[in-house]
Amino acid sequence: MDAETLSRRTLRFVNVAHALDHFVLLIYPTAVLAIAAQTGLSYGELIALATGAFVAFGLCALPMGWLADRFGRRNLLAVFFFGYGLSCLGVASAASPTAFALWLCVLGLASAIYHPVGSTMLVSHSRRLGRDLGVNGVWGNVGAATASGVTALLATGFGWQAAFLVPGLVCLACGTAFLAMVPGDGEGVQGKDRGKAVLAVSRPIPLLVVFACAIVAGGMTFNITTIALPKVVDERVGDGLPLALIGSVATLVFMVGALTQLVMGRLIDCYSLPALFLSLSVLQPLGLGIAALSTGLPLLAGLVLAMAALYGQVVINDAMVARYVPPLYRARAYSVRYFLGFTVSGFAVPLIALLHERGGFGLVLGIAAACGAVIVASAVGFFGLTGNDRSRPLAPAG
Repeated sequence: MDAETLSRRTLRFVNVAHALDHFVLLIYPTAVLAIAAQTGLSYGELIALATGAFVAFGLCALPMGWLADRFGRRNLLAVFFFGYGLSCLGVASAASPTAFALWLCVLGLASAIYHPVGSTMLVSHSRRLGRDLGVNGVWGNVGAATASGVTALLATGFGWQAAFLVPGLVCLACGTAFLAMVPGDGEGVQGKDRGKAVLAVSRPIPLLVVFACAIVAGGMTFNITTIALPKVVDERVGDGLPLALIGSVATLVFMVGALTQLVMGRLIDCYSLPALFLSLSVLQPLGLGIAALSTGLPLLAGLVLAMAALYGQVVINDAMVARYVPPLYRARAYSVRYFLGFTVSGFAVPLIALLHERGGFGLVLGIAAACGAVIVASAVGFFGLTGNDRSRPLAPAG
């Protein structure tokens, strides 16, 4: 297979995998509303069962870059498809809190594969980095956006088990097609970005510290907001809304992020990453602060603003790794990046349960806004530390 065809097919499956990764991981936060009605357990008790899934999502990201280098990125992405499919079927069969916790943990383990492996595959086969990151981000955001609405419709029409069964079968079908159509990793096409220089920095250690703080705070903010969103809409937009309408409203909020990621991808090809980082970071605490202090339509406006900033930030973070890290170390760098962001954010689930019991979603969103303020401070530091750095050809940015 020629490099052009291989790269085109690889990018398509990487995009589909990104959509499935976010879709499947966000089934449970909506399905839990139907499960609670059927089992009589409280929202706090049920949402806490997903703690293992989100901790595994981040913790297990760390070795994925090393495993990809050893066994091949294509092979690990195939494991992602099949692992996700089987774990969805397992959750659908769960009949006790222990079974839910166990299968959700397996689901989190499978989900940990995508971001370190898929991001590396995307950068390796990309023609225009910013554009392809933006498009990939849109696929992921569409997955997250449709998760609430599709889950609500399936749970309402066919029972909550269908909300896991249908995506599980889709994952298995995608895995089969991926193995048949993508024979290996390959070298990728020699697009425009492969000739660009990796950006050198004069103070790498302080820059890494600042970037790590932004990733950790961003991971916490992202997960608090996305996991809590269906219940926030239920309680603070309109009490007593049907589950299908709750899911639809949550989907509309998520969809705003898709547009932001597409725009941000285009901007990355034209403007300085530190400047874009700083400009976008301000919107996170602003939107979350508005949401924390309001209800109804003003709350929705705050959530839309925050969601746009959150998803745009994901594209910027991935572009930073691609631009500042040489290709030889990129898979492991993405592993560390997602390990930091997703492991600490795994604690968002019990934190939501605890804060919701003590102060409702005003307190939950207020804490998320405080994390957003840490991102702003990190962006200011990153902008200052990179002010005098210039590009030099350390390695091709593949």
